[in-house]
Amino acid sequence: MSVLEVRDLSVSYSTLGGDVPAARNVNLRIERGEVLGLAGESGCGKSTVAHALLRLLPEGTKTTGEVFLGGQDVLKMRFGELRAARWDRASIVFQGAMHALNPVQRVGDQIAEAIALHDKVSSKEIDARVRELIEQVGLPARRARDYPHELSGGQRQRVMVAMALACKPDLIIADEPTTALDVMIQAQVLNLLRDLQEGLGLAMLFITHDLSVMVDVCDRIAVMYGGEIVEEGPAQAVFDTPVHPYSKALSGAFPRIGDAAFRLAPVGLGGDPPDPAHLPSGCPFHPRCPEAFGDCPNIKPSLYDAGQGRRAACLLVRSKEPA
Repeated sequence: MSVLEVRDLSVSYSTLGGDVPAARNVNLRIERGEVLGLAGESGCGKSTVAHALLRLLPEGTKTTGEVFLGGQDVLKMRFGELRAARWDRASIVFQGAMHALNPVQRVGDQIAEAIALHDKVSSKEIDARVRELIEQVGLPARRARDYPHELSGGQRQRVMVAMALACKPDLIIADEPTTALDVMIQAQVLNLLRDLQEGLGLAMLFITHDLSVMVDVCDRIAVMYGGEIVEEGPAQAVFDTPVHPYSKALSGAFPRIGDAAFRLAPVGLGGDPPDPAHLPSGCPFHPRCPEAFGDCPNIKPSLYDAGQGRRAACLLVRSKEPA
């Protein structure tokens, strides 16, 4: 049984102008010990999907589909079941730890709160577990007595990772966990996440816009555009030889050190992501696509087989499928 299986997940936000679709017919599967990367520009629906997995979206949001966590549909859980599933079966590391942590509570107490709510253990055992978690993420146990403002950005993010591990979940959702960090600290946090994931045998959903980071962390990558999955496959293959034109643009946006050709002719992508309330007809990427042709504005592509465990929602891929 997969740790996480998402079937036809669609999410719409309620606005004064009507419902706005933020995610459409998303299908994902993560096995035990696997890391799936979810990539795309800001506004493509990545965080919406992440928050929908644990029903953390604002009240009034409309969500359809199925989200199986350990074989049970999260979207049909009663509140008591949902509360038990959070932290225990799946936990989340938010971007921007300073906003996620309580500024007037010691970080050790915040980690302890999750343990106390889910595990029937003594205060002594909770204190020991907090010290163990703090050390597990590379901080001295004494930092458990610090307040968030007494820690650096990288240290706060490590505390968030420790908190996510507090109840020994099967799945960790890392929602752009290194966005606000400098390059050196980002590398440290990424190494930490990967080491903990491998050492504990966790499943992980890793969300970012940076494909170059995903290659080092993820086993597979799913690329989102306009609220939909447009390409998926093995991480290294999607980065090195992307099939969908949008994936090509994402991969090409990151400089290759020592590559004179890139330095002289940097790759970019013109235009802006589509307004979710007014998606283009046909392929939603066609107004920005350098490879668009006559059928693209009229035919909406499905995810077609692109070989070697890969799929892409592009009519160019459909034309190459075996008859």
